[in-house]
Amino acid sequence: DVANFIDSTNASYESLHRDFELQFWGTKMALSGAGYSTEELTRTKGEMEAFLADESKLKQTRDFLKLVPADSDDAKTLKMLERTFGCYIMESEEAKTLRAESTEIEGQLEAARNVLTLGATINGKFEEMSSVGLRNKVRVDADEDVRKACYEGLSKIGDFVTENGFVELVKVRNRMAKALGYLDFYDYKVTNAEGFGKVALFEILDTLEEGTRPIMEAARKQFAEEKGGDNALEPWNQGFLMAGDVTRRMDPYFPFEKSVEQWGRSFSAMNISYRGATMDLDLLDRKGKYSNGFCHWPQPAWVKPDGSWQPSTTHFTSLADPSAIGSGYTGLTTLMHEAGHAAHFANIAMPSPLFSQERSPTSVAYAELQSMFLDSLVGDADWMAKYAISRDGEAIPWDLVADQIKATHPYKVFALRGMIAVPYFEKALYEMAEEDLTAESIKALANKVEMDVQGGLSARPLLSVPHILSDEASCYYHGYVLAEMGVHQTREFFSGRDGFISDNPKVGPTITEAYWTPGNSEPFLGLVENLTGAPLTGKPWVNELVQSVEDVLKEEKEKYDAKRAECVDESSSEDIDLDMRIRIVDGDVVLADTAEDGSFLATCKVFEEYVQNRYAKKE
Repeated sequence: DVANFIDSTNASYESLHRDFELQFWGTKMALSGAGYSTEELTRTKGEMEAFLADESKLKQTRDFLKLVPADSDDAKTLKMLERTFGCYIMESEEAKTLRAESTEIEGQLEAARNVLTLGATINGKFEEMSSVGLRNKVRVDADEDVRKACYEGLSKIGDFVTENGFVELVKVRNRMAKALGYLDFYDYKVTNAEGFGKVALFEILDTLEEGTRPIMEAARKQFAEEKGGDNALEPWNQGFLMAGDVTRRMDPYFPFEKSVEQWGRSFSAMNISYRGATMDLDLLDRKGKYSNGFCHWPQPAWVKPDGSWQPSTTHFTSLADPSAIGSGYTGLTTLMHEAGHAAHFANIAMPSPLFSQERSPTSVAYAELQSMFLDSLVGDADWMAKYAISRDGEAIPWDLVADQIKATHPYKVFALRGMIAVPYFEKALYEMAEEDLTAESIKALANKVEMDVQGGLSARPLLSVPHILSDEASCYYHGYVLAEMGVHQTREFFSGRDGFISDNPKVGPTITEAYWTPGNSEPFLGLVENLTGAPLTGKPWVNELVQSVEDVLKEEKEKYDAKRAECVDESSSEDIDLDMRIRIVDGDVVLADTAEDGSFLATCKVFEEYVQNRYAKKE
């Protein structure tokens, strides 16, 4: 009967999902266990996808849908199963073969990329660094020669991937998508994830591209005039000249060892709960570790048939190097971002784990909206007034916050253009004729898109963006753009309704009910409109870009002063209860664990002392 079918589908998927996710974590984190391997990752992914691509399950789902009331809980679950199976079932045997081939090529490319030695030649000597370390130095090192060397180190990633399987991967992905009747691989990916095709997506993105092009051109002209000529626009100079000095001066107020505590305090003040989740956090950069932050769930959260609650188990990672200038700020922002993903998926309360898994048909934009909304707080003056605290207990001074606004606000459009460059590159990449795809043509295309969309070469070369390699994250970056539109619209909603966002105790319950609980049962565009009362639009984002520096300073100063006045009256000694167990790990080693240490703040203290001892500056 219906209940047995749903129960057995849930149980089977849960087990297959867990097996794959444990392999994903083990291989991406370069864990030492003998059970982790690229071959096992490929096998477990294949088994999970074979289950989701079982045509007999889709037929059973459709048969049962005819028997249940259209408005029942069973119908809601069956409709979600129908959508999910539809994303994975390949009617074509050719497509199935090509899918397996692409998974194998991708696995080999990822394995090779994981052992690639990156770095830069500085003062005649090669210095090994991860991609994160290289990007950080491009942003903050005072020596232009060092910045340029690190930029060139990042550019070598493009040479490596195009010579180690990426060209063939693009061809095979496209053949598979076309065998299924899609325009190309991008069209296949976006249709499965968002429910609308590539053409509709780029109609949305084109309005943003066209609307912000004049702002970008004017900003580049102003930047060159202010910073000493066209050399300022070189990819290794732009970020540093914009905010490198401010980033250095802000660094003492973002000690990375305090980041876990500050995330906990901030989310707790917004009434965000993790509903009994268990979370492994692997936060520190190290050799062999995957070069991008991510958050995955070996155990999805869901409501079981007897009404009992299955909490989530979360794995998330960032790539902090606490000894590097600027790493505290970027590490904390990544932590807030991934912790936002974790909070979202910990609160999906639906009758199947398939509502709370992050692959299709879960919308990329829906998933990223949650994390990007929460990491946006780190840039707010009132958030910094409370949480940007030095090791000596000093709050970041207003003058420094003001200097950051003056340095960065006129050029915020650069981040938008950098974000949209990735989907425009992947669109053009998968539209290339197969016979034209070579290592050289792909590298030339990446440079062309950077010049066209960003006005010049990018400080983060497009071919160094890790998303383009992996199946889950390829043709995905548009999700960040749609999500950022949603972030500005959601921020506008809370500011209008409540007057503030940081430490607003209504934020957690509001987004839990409106955005988190439904999981992938509701479309992204509908969720945004339901909460904010308006269809998704880029207008609030563009409005921010054209706001004058003077107006931003006035608004942010009022928020900063009000929060500092509040902080004088507050005690921060009480413990924090986010309703979860956290284990802070470094690869195979457990550094701290709330189950062992007794409380959230006790675990934070253990982590804090570990980081201070490991990265103690030699006098």
